[in-house]
Amino acid sequence: MSQLVLAAHFIRRELRERYRGSITGFGWALLQPLLQLAIYAFVFVQIFKARVPGADAPGYVPFLVVGMWPWIAFSEAVLRSTTAIQENSALIGKVAMPREILVLAPTCASFILHISGFIAILVALAIFGHGVQLAMLPVALLLYIPMFVYTLGIALMFSAIQVFVRDLVQILAQLLTLMMFAAPIFYDRDNLPERFRGFLDFNPFTFYVESMRSLLLGYGEFPWYGLLLATIVAALSLAIGRWLFRRLDPHFEDFL
Repeated sequence: MSQLVLAAHFIRRELRERYRGSITGFGWALLQPLLQLAIYAFVFVQIFKARVPGADAPGYVPFLVVGMWPWIAFSEAVLRSTTAIQENSALIGKVAMPREILVLAPTCASFILHISGFIAILVALAIFGHGVQLAMLPVALLLYIPMFVYTLGIALMFSAIQVFVRDLVQILAQLLTLMMFAAPIFYDRDNLPERFRGFLDFNPFTFYVESMRSLLLGYGEFPWYGLLLATIVAALSLAIGRWLFRRLDPHFEDFL
């Protein structure tokens, strides 16, 4: 029970400090992705004239929102958590606590903030008649569970390695950009030549993007085959991440 209380304390601290000093406070969690969305929507819709394939396809803005918002939660959680041990080096060796909590806090905070923003923007899109199926929102939010487990495993792994390889976070930022464009966030699978479409399935995030669109926009079939695979990948990610973190944990103090 004490570990739960400790975890809650660090999550609250992370939420308070993340936007401390900013004018909009927690509103920045919604404002920042909205600004990103506006830029991407302008570039792809107005300049590149991007369209979603199919006569019954949704507009490009809800198509982009449903794919991009979960990605923002994932990518921000990974990047912020990767430096969690390094940034809390003053606590290492001075406070007896499970150090995984230091990684869990920024991961939880990112998901809490961006899930809230995701719900808000979906409600706004539904009000303005963009065809969002809010009745399926509770089901869609359940997909954040395996996504969170997968993210936490990745975060534990990278945060442990970051202690020894300090430029990992810079490399990781570029790898996440590559992963983003290798998932059908800005485009549909059918936009690709047929010989390349199967490669999208090697990206774990493809399942979440296409599932969200199926549930919330009624676009495409729900990839049931991918649900079991995503759950297995999430469990493996957490298991490997925890194992590596605990293996390297005793050596943290020597490198901080």
